[in-house]
Amino acid sequence: MTTLGIASGGFSNVFGTTLNYSEMPQNFSDMQDPIFADTSGSIIGTYGKWAAGLNENKLPALSFRKQEFLNMDSWKKSARQRLTERLSVPDIGDLPKVTVKKQYSYDGLHIEELSWQLPYGPPTDAILLKPMNVKGKLPGVLAFHDHAGLKYFGTRKITRVSDELHPLMAVHQKEYYEDRAWANEVAKKGYVVLVPDAFPFASRRVLLKDVEPAHLRKGLTDDDPESIEHVNAYNAWATDHEHIMSKSLYSAGTTWPAVFFAEDKKALDILSNRPDVDEKNIGCAGLSGGGMRTVFLAGQDDRIKCAVCVGFMTTWRDLALHKAYTHTWMTYVPLLPNEMDFPEILGLRVPLPTMVMNDTEDELFTLEEMKRADKILQDVFFKAGAADRYKCSYYAGPHKFDKKMQTDAFEWFDKWLKS
Repeated sequence: MTTLGIASGGFSNVFGTTLNYSEMPQNFSDMQDPIFADTSGSIIGTYGKWAAGLNENKLPALSFRKQEFLNMDSWKKSARQRLTERLSVPDIGDLPKVTVKKQYSYDGLHIEELSWQLPYGPPTDAILLKPMNVKGKLPGVLAFHDHAGLKYFGTRKITRVSDELHPLMAVHQKEYYEDRAWANEVAKKGYVVLVPDAFPFASRRVLLKDVEPAHLRKGLTDDDPESIEHVNAYNAWATDHEHIMSKSLYSAGTTWPAVFFAEDKKALDILSNRPDVDEKNIGCAGLSGGGMRTVFLAGQDDRIKCAVCVGFMTTWRDLALHKAYTHTWMTYVPLLPNEMDFPEILGLRVPLPTMVMNDTEDELFTLEEMKRADKILQDVFFKAGAADRYKCSYYAGPHKFDKKMQTDAFEWFDKWLKS
């Protein structure tokens, strides 16, 4: 740990001032909510108490909340290096060539349908949106679509490029986004917005014809692709296929979050290199699976100057004891909980502006652990002297990113990307 900038006295924060550590809380673990006393009931039965006890009453090894980490930059460098090692991020090549397949206007926006080829898999399709007839550079937003158990769709979950919506996407946007395409709405606020299909969704999804042995296809084909019956059948198949994909990635020496990170970083490269984008003012946001991708990208790449994580903030403890069964295989990084709690991945971006949005009746997390994650991030930003750059808000209702939440998120972008 001597390489992590251990010192005595004080440390300099991002504003160039020196804080007296003796005036700060001496044990950040004391600032957390109490750990639940009764863990006998859990999703793994009586084993829950034992599992939770493995890291009980101690801070993870690389938590910035530990007293010995006084130099933020040194800690961040070492913690990010360890996260990279745990993820085992694959090398996916240089900046890909971007093809503009189509350009048109809709909903007061200039729209580009883009595509690029990575060294593996089918091409990635993406939608770019920006206000019409605007010259010069605009701040950018990398908009991440959700998971929702719908791998047949990607960009269409949060965009509208015509008056026609697939019936399932009409229902989806109404349920999760209060009948809005939020990527369109933030573009109208004066941003260049890039929405890529994630691995393995939509253009990047696993095609049934490519799966061997044939019995794993469960009698399904890629015929009649846009019918509701086929889409529903494919989404059910893809959900059942997740454990196979995850185990294959582990066996190949990488992890699902690492693939997300590598591909999202390429999308960020593409957005940053556009002549109409102010590369010094780029944000990212997403709901649910998009919130998870926000955590991993914004926590590791400081080109994301402003981050908004929606509907995906909790603790590893919450997943271990209560909620792993509600989540995708895409979330987990083996051994990482010993070194940093889940919110501390996002905390690696401190002191850059960071917003977390929680729904109080979100069925994917317990409210207690959402609040505990919030407290962890408060501690991290406070210790860095950047408490004003972190904000967490709670909204009544189930898992969603509704109009009120969108308005608050866009105002957060305006505050930090347009000032």
